[in-house]
Amino acid sequence: MSLIVQKYGGTSMGSIERIRNVAQRVAKWHDAGHQVVVVPSAMSGETNRLLSMAKEITPKPNSREQDMLAATGEQASSALLAMTLLSMGVPAVSYAGWQVPVRTDSSHTKARITSIDDTRVRADLDAGRVVVITGFQGIDDLGNITTLGRGGSDTSAVAMAAAFGAEECLIFTDVDGVYTTDPRVVPEARRMKVISFEEMLELASLGSKILQIRSVEFAGKYQVPVRVLSSLTDPSIPLDEERNSGTLITFEEDQNMEAAVVSGIAFSRDEAKFTLRAVPDTPGVAYAILGPIAAANIDVDMILQNLSAQGTTDFSFTVNRNDADRTEQLLKEQIGPAVGAGEIISDSKVAKVSIVGIGMRSHAGVASSMFQALSEEGINIQMISTSEIKTSVIIDDKYMELAVRTLHRAFELDQDRD
Repeated sequence: MSLIVQKYGGTSMGSIERIRNVAQRVAKWHDAGHQVVVVPSAMSGETNRLLSMAKEITPKPNSREQDMLAATGEQASSALLAMTLLSMGVPAVSYAGWQVPVRTDSSHTKARITSIDDTRVRADLDAGRVVVITGFQGIDDLGNITTLGRGGSDTSAVAMAAAFGAEECLIFTDVDGVYTTDPRVVPEARRMKVISFEEMLELASLGSKILQIRSVEFAGKYQVPVRVLSSLTDPSIPLDEERNSGTLITFEEDQNMEAAVVSGIAFSRDEAKFTLRAVPDTPGVAYAILGPIAAANIDVDMILQNLSAQGTTDFSFTVNRNDADRTEQLLKEQIGPAVGAGEIISDSKVAKVSIVGIGMRSHAGVASSMFQALSEEGINIQMISTSEIKTSVIIDDKYMELAVRTLHRAFELDQDRD
């Protein structure tokens, strides 16, 4: 039988009862003859609890020690799951990421995986054991424990599926798949049975919380089939039914997928917009502004530059709201004076709304339909960004939910297309 990697999120591991349910589900796959690697997250709320304690001690914890602390959440859940499996008579063993080892660079709190040694894990799998490995963490070349950033357990699971040559990576969550948009905002949102890798990558990058973007990037790079499905169903659900449930992220596009001009709508309130007014319009000014931002490891998203008649330009860009304070400090203390900006304006009351669909490649006028739908609701667009299969806009955050509902209706995403 095949090798399967299963990842369970914090909600799935949120109590002893839920851990027992996870163990029953894992045992079902193991008893059917599959080799199973399980990657659990920390129990729901545990990482936040640990980091809040650190911030009670100091507002800016040392990043190495923060990783040491945060890594314990996944270690606890992995040991509890292995104990539960053993108590059920299922041979199992748990490992911390550094024991595998999962090698990373040394960027504490947001490390990147460089390699995974499969020797130890394969020996256990060949001996008939379920292997439980902590997600979210690894070890650098100096022997320091590192973490991959929030949501890093998804990345760990897909990376392990690639390293171990898994047939599929099953991401078990508290939802039953990928929807056309968040059902909490649009109750008519529809679960998609299949979505292309490109669409999922765009949705993840644009604010969809279903999968962490780096996990989707890994899936694309190493062609790992990924399925998103619910862990809150009856764990005794028949295996064939379970393995065909949820949403499959595929690398094969068909005519039905391309017929859907827009497949989904993503949104994010985690945005902050900055504008430098009256910047001299000279070669290199964009680098002079964004170079120090990049050097501070701050990701810039959307960029807009407007040339004025006086030979100056207004330069706007967005960053994640978590980076807003550091960005504002850089702009006011370093970048603004260096480029001679007339004024620096910050705005954290903005949101990003995006439409995504591989069908946009072959259909003209999709962006204009989006703009028309928003204008009819009196929603002003502040910035626009496009790619081959997506269009994103920045708007006032108080209009975000209205915009999502409007676009979902305008592109008829509530209609069943399967």
